[in-house]
Amino acid sequence: MKTLFSARERERYLEQMAGEELDLLIIGGGITGAGIAWDASIRGMKTGLLEMNDVASGTSSRSTKLIHGGLRYLKQGEVNLVREVGSERALLHKSAPHLVDPIPMLLPIYKKGTYGYLASAVGLYIYDWLAGVKRSERRKMYKREQTMALEPLFKTDGLKGSGYYYEYRTDDARLTVEVMKSARSRGAIIANHAKVEQFIYRRGKVAGVKVLDLASGNSYEIYAKKIVNAAGPWVDEVRKRDNSLHGKKLLLTKGVHLVVDYKKLPIRQAAYFDVPGGRMIFVIPRGGKTYIGTTDTVYKGGLEEPGITDEDMNYLVDAVNAAFPSVRLKKRDVETGWSGLRPLLWEEGKSPSEVSRKDEIILSDSGLITIAGGKLTGFRKMAEKVVDLASKQLQDENGNIYPPCTTDREPISGGASPGASYEQAIDAAMRFGGDAGLIRAQIADLATRYGANTIDVLKAALSAQDYSAKKDQLLYGEILYCIDHELTLNAVDFLLRRTGWLLFDWKRADDARNQVVDMMASIMGWSEPESRRQHMLIEDQIKEVWRSRA
Repeated sequence: MKTLFSARERERYLEQMAGEELDLLIIGGGITGAGIAWDASIRGMKTGLLEMNDVASGTSSRSTKLIHGGLRYLKQGEVNLVREVGSERALLHKSAPHLVDPIPMLLPIYKKGTYGYLASAVGLYIYDWLAGVKRSERRKMYKREQTMALEPLFKTDGLKGSGYYYEYRTDDARLTVEVMKSARSRGAIIANHAKVEQFIYRRGKVAGVKVLDLASGNSYEIYAKKIVNAAGPWVDEVRKRDNSLHGKKLLLTKGVHLVVDYKKLPIRQAAYFDVPGGRMIFVIPRGGKTYIGTTDTVYKGGLEEPGITDEDMNYLVDAVNAAFPSVRLKKRDVETGWSGLRPLLWEEGKSPSEVSRKDEIILSDSGLITIAGGKLTGFRKMAEKVVDLASKQLQDENGNIYPPCTTDREPISGGASPGASYEQAIDAAMRFGGDAGLIRAQIADLATRYGANTIDVLKAALSAQDYSAKKDQLLYGEILYCIDHELTLNAVDFLLRRTGWLLFDWKRADDARNQVVDMMASIMGWSEPESRRQHMLIEDQIKEVWRSRA
C-alpha cells in the first residue's frame, strides 16, 4: 500500500508536525529541500518540511531542465566536479529513468569561437573519461561537411566542425515532486502552501517555527532539534528572520527560457552554441516544441515572479537568428516562457564576477543551518552534506547515532515499483490500460510523467464513474492521483508543475483548464467562490508564461 501524500490531508500533516518535536525541519520545498527530506527520512530521522508555495514552485521548476554532465566545469579546471556530476547524472538516470533522458547535443565549432576544434576533441575525450560516460554515449567529432549534414540550420560562415556528445534532459518540477514522494514514503511529513513567519528560540538557539497555513488561515507552532534553511532565492529572507544575515549573502541572477513551436526552430538535435558577447546558450527540442535558454543577468527585483522583459526576449531571439540564420525567428513566434532565479553566494568586498556557483553551508549563531548555491544535478550530494552535519550535531548533543547516506542506492518514486523493475512496471501499465480499452499512446504519455506509478493513475481513471469518455476518464484519473499522491492543492499546481502543459502544450492546457477546475472542485469540495479564485489563479499564471497567447 503506497503512502498517501494527499492535499486533502495537508492540515493533518501540519497538526502531526506540531504534535511532536522533530529531529529535522526543512524550510523550502525545492529540489534541495526534497533531497534533504529524502536522505534524512531514510536514515531514520523524524523529518518535516514546509514550503510556502507549491513544491518546486521556485528555481526548481525554472531551470534549463538538464542534468548536466559538467562539460562547462572542465574549461574552468574543475576536474573533481566533472567527475562528481558525471557520477550523479548516471545515478539519476538509473533511479528515475522516466525523468532523466539522454539526448544528443551538438557543439558547433567556429573560427575564433569559445572552443577550438582540437581543444574540443581533447576536452570532450577527458570529459567522457572523468564523467564515466558509457560507450554508446561517448563523444564524436565531426568535420564541417558532416556537421552541415547533421544540422543544416547552423550558420556556415566560419564553421570548422562540431563535437557530438550527450546531455540528460529532465522535467525539473516532476523530479522534485518524485523525490518529495520518496521522502514521504520513508516517513517525512510535508506540507506546501505553509509559510514560516518567525522562529522560536530557547536559550538563544533556534528551536522551532511559527507557521501560517495559507489555505486555511490556521497557525501552528512546530518544534525541531535541527532546522535547515533550504529556501533557494529566499534563504536570505529566512536568515533575516533569524537576525543572522551577515557575511556571505545571495547574489541573484535571472535565467529566462523561451518556447517556440518545433516548426519554427526544427533542429535535428539539441545544440549548445556561442552567443555574441561571450556566453553560450542551449536550444533543446521537447515534444512538439523547441525551447531556448538561458540569459544570465544580475537581478534585484521581487522574488515571486522575476518576469520576462523585451530585452530578455530580444537577447535570445537574436542569439538564435545569429546561430541559425535561415530560421528568422520573431518575438511573436514565442509561445510561452519562464524565468527563474539562481541563488549564488557572494562575500562582502568581492565583485559579482568572483561569485561562486558551488553550494555552501552557512551556520548561524542560533544553530540555523543554511544551504545555498549549487546545481540541480548535485542535489543529492548537497543533501548528503547537510544531513551528515545534522547527524553529527545530533550525535554530539543527544548521543543519537544515524547511519550514513544511502540515497545512491535508493530508487526514486516512479523509477521502479515494489517487486518489479521499471520496465516491468511500464509493461504492466500497458497491459492494464490495454485491457481497459485505453490507447497505447495515451498510456505512454502518462508514463513520461509518472513512470512506474502510471498504473496507479490508470486505476484512479477507471474509478471515475461519472466520466464515460476515455479522455475525460484519464484527465480525472491524473487529477485524482496528483491530489492524493502529489500534494496538488491548486489547479495551477496541476497545469504548470505536475504536467507542464502551461509551458509545453498550451493548447491542451487551454482546452482542459475549465475541466480541471471542475474536477478538482468535485474532489476537494470547493465552494463556488473558491472555484472562481482558481480560475483567476490560472489567468494570472497565463499572463506570466504565455507570451503570444496572453
